[in-house]
Amino acid sequence: MGQLYDRIGVGYTRVRGEDPRIAAAIHAALGDSRTVVNVGAGTGSYEPRDRAVLAVEPSDVMIAQRPPGAAPAVQATAEALPFEDGSFDAAMAVLSDHHWPDRAAGLREMRRVARRRAVLFQFDIAALLDFWLAREYLATWRPQSISMDEIAGHLGATRTEIVPIPHDCRDGFLCAYWRRPHAYLDPVVRDGISVFRLLPAADVDAAMAALRADLESGQWQRRHAGLLELDELDLGYRLVIADY
Repeated sequence: MGQLYDRIGVGYTRVRGEDPRIAAAIHAALGDSRTVVNVGAGTGSYEPRDRAVLAVEPSDVMIAQRPPGAAPAVQATAEALPFEDGSFDAAMAVLSDHHWPDRAAGLREMRRVARRRAVLFQFDIAALLDFWLAREYLATWRPQSISMDEIAGHLGATRTEIVPIPHDCRDGFLCAYWRRPHAYLDPVVRDGISVFRLLPAADVDAAMAALRADLESGQWQRRHAGLLELDELDLGYRLVIADY
């Protein structure tokens, strides 16, 4: 994962940041945990400022983009967290575990180092593949993944919560622009989304050409008129919460 984000993480903070509504949901899920380890922490988005947080991040490029005053970061991988059992009240991870080389091991490590709770913000792959961008334009993107039930099993999760994505989401992850399709045509926006960095350039170019044509013709607007009336949408993003 460190090598991956050393490659795709350059300029990450230009389009990826913290959406306050998603942050509020994550922080509420952490409950009254006072010590938190953030696994695959990246540039520090969604780390609560009112608790003692330690970040774990393998990528030099991502660590270098953490802002002044961010929680201290330890360079390590999710699969081998350098902490004793139950070292923290809670463990958290935000949209990172799908990039871990051994996802199951990393989730079990979160469970091992958390005394009371683990909180994971992640997407349901089945829902993501049904998102209009993936379904209609990214036909060659068919990632290997695991189900939400499998994620919950490795984490020891007891519940999941729906996190609807606002139409003006400030964090530019894959589905953030569901009501702003023109944004995907911007290469700066795409650079903050790992899918576009990992797909062959020819596939991305073909997808964006098709999207541009549909936007210019009005075809996209006709197909998705109902989306333009919505302020938020369930796109399969979930909080997976484990209580120990």
